Amino acid sequence: MERYLLHFKNKKYTPEDSRKIVYWARDLASKMNVSVRLARVATKFLEFDVAAEKGDLNALLETLSPIGEIDNVRHVIEEKTSKDQGVKEGISYFNNERYWECHESLEGVWKQCQGREKEMLQGIILVAVAFAHAQENDTSIGVGMLKRALEKLGTSPSMYYNINVDRIRKKTIHMQETGELVMFEI
Repeated sequence: MERYLLHFKNKKYTPEDSRKIVYWARDLASKMNVSVRLARVATKFLEFDVAAEKGDLNALLETLSPIGEIDNVRHVIEEKTSKDQGVKEGISYFNNERYWECHESLEGVWKQCQGREKEMLQGIILVAVAFAHAQENDTSIGVGMLKRALEKLGTSPSMYYNINVDRIRKKTIHMQETGELVMFEI
């Protein structure tokens, strides 16, 4: 089976609905040879992490259509990309609340780095993963990741490509102090 991220347009759901939505999707697809692993709820979309055979994908999308209008489908495979392109994609994914994909893009960059740069990137990735947990209504897990994110961000330079690392650090400290995950753009 192949892994896919399915994005449906979101008009009314919040992260508190993520479990209800994943159970709904599992019920709808129960007669299919697919696995609906989890659902994340962003402002503009619902993201389902699924495993399916490529030939079953269109049928799965049709089966899940009562949930909403499909926005996009992404086949999750490890892609080789340049650092510039990976950072650019990571920023775009982060700013569009596609935190798991941000994690994947920046991890591709992280694999090409060493030393302090690698640590700092891991800190940004951990913030994205914290937000992905918030989209699954697992805010406590996300808040718990912030300490590790801050350790990795450390005293890294204030800018990395077009990412304001100081701003991420300040926002992360504030979220850790308040115990609330507040989405922001990088």
